[in-house]
Order: sequence, then C-alpha cells, then structure tokens
Amino acid sequence: MELKKRVGYEAAKLVNDGDVVGLGTGSTTHYFIENLGIRIENEDITILGVPTSYQSFFLGRDSGIQITTLEEHDVDIAVDGADEVDPKLNLIKGGGAAHTLEKIVDESAKRFVVIVDGSKIVSELGSFPVPVEVIPQATRTVKKHLIDMGGLPQLRMAERKDGPVVTDNGNFIYDVKFTIKNPKKLEIELNTIPGVVENGIFSQIVDEVIVGRDNGIEFLKN
Repeated sequence: MELKKRVGYEAAKLVNDGDVVGLGTGSTTHYFIENLGIRIENEDITILGVPTSYQSFFLGRDSGIQITTLEEHDVDIAVDGADEVDPKLNLIKGGGAAHTLEKIVDESAKRFVVIVDGSKIVSELGSFPVPVEVIPQATRTVKKHLIDMGGLPQLRMAERKDGPVVTDNGNFIYDVKFTIKNPKKLEIELNTIPGVVENGIFSQIVDEVIVGRDNGIEFLKN
C-alpha cells in the first residue's frame, strides 16, 4: 500500500493548475485522486476531472475536483493504474472492469501516465488474463470466438452478488488467458469479434510509467 501511495502522490505533482485530468480507476489511482484533492485545498488550484468509472467519479467529486466529460473538454493528462506492464510499455488493464472508458479517456489524453508498484512490471504480457467486455446477448458466441483464438475464457463472477460482474456500461466481462506475442495484433483481433465492446490490452499509448519500488521511484518512458 505504501508503494501505491508513493507513486500516486508522485503523479499528482505532474498536474498543473487549470488542467483537465483523466481520473483512472483502482487502488493505486485512489491515492492520485486523493492527493489532487489535497493540492486543491492547500494550493487553491482549479482542476477538472474526467472520471473513468463510478468509483473515480465519486472519489473525484468528494475530493473537491470539478467533474466534466470528454464531450466538454479535451484531457491534458490522464493517470491510471495497470495490472501488467511490459518492456515496451504495453499494458493489461481491466481488473476493476472499467477498461472500456479507461481506454477512451487515456487514449484521448495529451499525456498518459501509468502508476504501478514493481510487481506489475513483467517481461511479457499474459500472466494476468485479458479482460474482454461483452454485451450480454453475445456471451455464448463471443466465448466460442475466444476459444477458437486459443484463449481460455472465464466469465467473471461477482463476489457480493449472485451472477456475473456487470460493468458500468451494463455488460459482462470474460477474463481470458492468452499467450501474447504481439499485444497490438491481439488487441485489434479481439475488438473485431461481434459483441465485444473493448478489451484490456492497451498497446502503444503510454507516455510514461511511474514505478514504485522498495528503494525508490523509477520512471519508464518509450
């Protein structure tokens, strides 16, 4: 938790007065948003936030960040977490089932910064399953496509309700194990399956990764 807090607070330093900020989702970005609220209170700065989930919407609002949308503003900087980061700064995201809007906001930003602890840095993507958001009516047919592609799909089930996880968009999530040799190619192929809304591979859109390690903070750039 301390490493997550450290990188979250470090990323908050990158935000300038007047910026429109993409507010990522997850336990690490929680600290980023929290520290933006502290800066707003202590430095009397103005920040507009574009949330990527209900979680980041409520946290941003409660932290004193004025909420806006992509329809109203372009994003200056987006800060988000990741489940895996490879040497080329490709990502797997979606452990929180928010990757569809995260990808829309993060890709649109002038600068996209990822914050993680060192455990998320991997030599090759694929230990973490790829989340695939699917409209409910396509659950069976999409599963067949995923299997035909060599994937091992498992419908994500809710922990505190009966039945599957339902995303903020009203859809289901397949967590799919793949051997990933070409992240960009797989990302495109997954999104061509009818019924797939978006998948959790984020390829070639990251500008910088801030990594929290026991001996300090590391900055990775392409």
